[in-house]
Parts: sequence; structure tokens; C-alpha cells
Amino acid sequence: MMVAEQVKNKLQNLPPAAQEEVLHFVEFLSQKLGLEDDEDKQWSDFSLAQAIKGLENEDFPEYTETDLQEKWR
Repeated sequence: MMVAEQVKNKLQNLPPAAQEEVLHFVEFLSQKLGLEDDEDKQWSDFSLAQAIKGLENEDFPEYTETDLQEKWR
């Protein structure tokens, strides 16, 4: 019996909440391994693009390395 068949058989015996948890884990593994669906990747890219949209036009002060160093007394 193939692993996918074994997982399917065991999954069918789990309550719906546990099945959903398995789904989330599989989605996590897919993302971790770079196996996301094209549609999921497109939505993720779109979401990120919308989140940072317009930030390149913001006037942020230029900080030097000295400005960023924390001074301890």
C-alpha cells in the first residue's frame, strides 16, 4: 500500500477538527518545500505587493550607521 493510501485511510478515521489540522500541516510542508500551488503563490505575491504598495514614495529619513547604534552608559 502506498503512503498516500495509508494517510487517506487513517485520515478518514479522524474527527473533522483533526482532519483540518492535518490539512494545515500538509499546507505548511508544501510551503516549506516550495511546492505551493501557483494560485496560492500568486495570491501571496499579490498580498505582499498590496501591503507595501506606495511605501517607496514615503519620505523616510536617511539614517547613518552612527544613528542606528545604541549607546550604553
